[in-house]
Amino acid sequence: MRIKDTLNVGKTAFPMRGNLPKKEPEWQQEWDDQQIYQRRQALNKDLPTFILHDGPPYANGNIHMGHALNKVTKDIIIRSKSMLGYRAPYVPGWDTHGLPIEQELTKQGIKRKEMSTVDYRKLCYDYAMNEVEKQKKDFKRLGVSGDWEHPYLTLLPKYEAEEIKVFAKMVDRGLIYRGKKPVYWSPSSESTLAEAEVEYKDIKSPSLYVAFPVRDGKGLIDNDAYFVIWTTTPWTLPANEAICVNPNFDYSLLQVNGKKYVVASERIDYLAQVFGWENWQVLKTFKGREMEYMVAKHPFYDRDSLLILGNHVTLDDGTGLVHTAPGLGNDDFNVGQKYGLEVLSPVDDHGYLTKEAPGFDGLFYEDANKKVTATLTDKGLMMKLDFFVHSYPHDWRTKKPVIFRSTPQWFASIDPIREDILEQINEVKFKPAWGKTRLYNMIRDRGDWVISRQRVWGVPMPIFYAEDGTPIMTQETILHVADLFAQYGSNIWFEKSAKELLPEGFSHPGSPHGQFTKETDILDVWFDSGSSHQYTLRTRDDLSFPSDMYLEGSDQYRGWFNSSLITSVAVNGVAPYRQILSQGFILDGKGHKMSKSLGNVIVPGDIERQFGAEIIRLWVSSVDTSSDVPVSVETFKQVSETYRKIRNTLRFMLANTTDFDPQTNGVAFDDLRSVDQYLMVKLDQLTATVEKAYEDFDFPTVYKHVVSFLANDMSAFYLDFAKDVIYIDAPDSLSRRQMQTVMYSATVAIAKLLTPILPHTMEQVWQQLKESEDFVQLTFMPKVHNYPQADKILQQWQSFMHFRDEVLKSLEQARDQKVIGKSLEAAVTIYPQAQLKQLLDSLNANVGQLLIVSQFKVSETKLASADEYDDVQVQVTAAPGQVCQRCWMTKEDVGQDADLPNLCVRCAQIIRNHYPEALSEGLEK
Repeated sequence: MRIKDTLNVGKTAFPMRGNLPKKEPEWQQEWDDQQIYQRRQALNKDLPTFILHDGPPYANGNIHMGHALNKVTKDIIIRSKSMLGYRAPYVPGWDTHGLPIEQELTKQGIKRKEMSTVDYRKLCYDYAMNEVEKQKKDFKRLGVSGDWEHPYLTLLPKYEAEEIKVFAKMVDRGLIYRGKKPVYWSPSSESTLAEAEVEYKDIKSPSLYVAFPVRDGKGLIDNDAYFVIWTTTPWTLPANEAICVNPNFDYSLLQVNGKKYVVASERIDYLAQVFGWENWQVLKTFKGREMEYMVAKHPFYDRDSLLILGNHVTLDDGTGLVHTAPGLGNDDFNVGQKYGLEVLSPVDDHGYLTKEAPGFDGLFYEDANKKVTATLTDKGLMMKLDFFVHSYPHDWRTKKPVIFRSTPQWFASIDPIREDILEQINEVKFKPAWGKTRLYNMIRDRGDWVISRQRVWGVPMPIFYAEDGTPIMTQETILHVADLFAQYGSNIWFEKSAKELLPEGFSHPGSPHGQFTKETDILDVWFDSGSSHQYTLRTRDDLSFPSDMYLEGSDQYRGWFNSSLITSVAVNGVAPYRQILSQGFILDGKGHKMSKSLGNVIVPGDIERQFGAEIIRLWVSSVDTSSDVPVSVETFKQVSETYRKIRNTLRFMLANTTDFDPQTNGVAFDDLRSVDQYLMVKLDQLTATVEKAYEDFDFPTVYKHVVSFLANDMSAFYLDFAKDVIYIDAPDSLSRRQMQTVMYSATVAIAKLLTPILPHTMEQVWQQLKESEDFVQLTFMPKVHNYPQADKILQQWQSFMHFRDEVLKSLEQARDQKVIGKSLEAAVTIYPQAQLKQLLDSLNANVGQLLIVSQFKVSETKLASADEYDDVQVQVTAAPGQVCQRCWMTKEDVGQDADLPNLCVRCAQIIRNHYPEALSEGLEK
């Protein structure tokens, strides 16, 4: 008989390597076949509810690492909440309307204007649905569990109907109106943009100082003087109708080189440097309010420019006199309304100046800058032209500059509900906390919401027009359209005439001949997604309103968080969420934004093929997402190494509990050894910490504590000395069953605690355990036991671990000095102070076994040669005796049993009692 046949070396079907890229899809298919999500919902149907409402990603292209971070985080939350005792359904959604899909069709060579709107929209629909399926496959590959067969899509007829009902309620409250005011306009997209669709980039712009001749200085300013303005958009000068000054600032009339100029007094020194003035004279100083209703001459048109007052004028830059074109800027528009100025907007949908800008019509607005400056030069009114780099708004889709352009648009008024919205923000929890201030300030400072878009792929605005041009949007007409959309989808708007879309027999005073037309604009896609709470939370039986959480990237404070809040307060009076959790952006390993042009994009699919989705999930749990998150392939290699350690530790415990049945072999806590109780208390402490971290959505704490427990408490300590018991002691010995109890309990607990993060691996672990549930995903989190005298046990063993560290240090020094090789070759003698001796006695433990040395002694007298520590002397020598061929300890009693000359007494006794055949057959190495 061979010695190894007498050892309890466990075996397990749990493989060392996960082979995740190959196995994960197989497990996911099994979960689908077994309807794990549906069974989890049924299991928790009577429990308290937790609703995380999914923010809809845009249905265009495969997912990127930001998607992975978002969806995996949500999945960890849903899974952990389910296991913590909540009914936590997850309904994924998609944003399926909007310009990007139209642009993709254009790239495919499809020409929108050469086909009917209905046919074009059908192509958009087909494209969107294909992209939904593509992304759905990507999300499921990450192991995200949810109701994938019944997602919500913004193009669903019933969704569109609910959106129209939101519009109806806002109309009923008087919040929807048509106006002509400057809005963000994207010439590259040929459409107005919402604030959430604008991003800022640096561009090079002209810095132009222009002299406007004084026509009427009201006796205060000489009529041969000039008002000096500064602009960075020369192309807007054809639309100039006024010059704005601040009523409270001081202004001066200067004489310089025989000419007279009016500028803000505080800007004189700066402007003297700009213009190279060396000698100037202040002729008089006056307040801005005294300049009201003075008149300047337009620099190149035969018309006047009125001097007006506005508090938006600052002294941060420029001259203190602001060129004002009410049709091309928000501040300009607002101040122009007070003075009854015409709203002139001489630029078309494509960004080209119109006939309202004589001499410049037909020029693209950027190209017009050169001709405007040339014209000013010819007239001797350009005082200085320079260029500078500054931040400027861009279309977030086309990445091209936008302009402010006044066009007739539909707006949602914010002012009537602004205070209500701000009050609701105060009722919402935010993680991170700064999110509250960010959203509050955005709502406080935002203007009215432009909700109309000049596109075709979206939800039509349910507005009709009478023969006299009167807009018709009554509750009767809007809700009738909602019913039609619910039954037929919004394409019916383009398939039927206005009269066919109106209620039977509808009439209006503005249409004496019974003729009607319909609006051609669609609703802003942020109105689409911002209405998701009404369709998803209000109409689905498995969800409820308001949701407990919205979780998205921090850019959604100006996007989905914002639009959802406005619509919900408008129609429900309350916020659609109780808590917002926002995440930072994904950056590359050097902290740069990922982009295809830089070649630094990491695709989730590539990581799944190389490492497996579990590694992405483990990485998500490890990072602080409250700020931007850098990641590289090297990051995933490091996380993969952590995963390997987790896996191997669990594998060791599985292998060494294969002959353990918790029902028949389990040992009660009170009957465990002190060291076993210590590990059970540590496990209980871990469980409590992890479950609270899940409740707090603090996943890095889960990651850190689980990894630390497995690496430090188990691998580096308990499992290290466990081999001398698990392998060596008799199979059914109490000491072995005690340790197996701890290992099995730890494996079960860790499997449950890590399931929200590593569901694939933990299911593989679970199949090796002897638990009643078929799937760990259908279990609940481990119970926190709060063992009696837990604090005392922890304190005792923390003191022991300090002592152990001192002994390990001495063992390392002895190893360096070639006194010993492995620790089992050592004999350790200590001389402890009274408190430490009392501790060691109270533990009633085999200290030598815990330290993995062959001999351990406590000296009654001080040692002559030893390592000195605060509370103990430690002496390490080579252990006397011979090495036992079974336990590999160096013992002086090896060979005392003549029949087993290569074994120590302990091992010989085990052989005699449990392997008697070895005595007759002989025992070989």
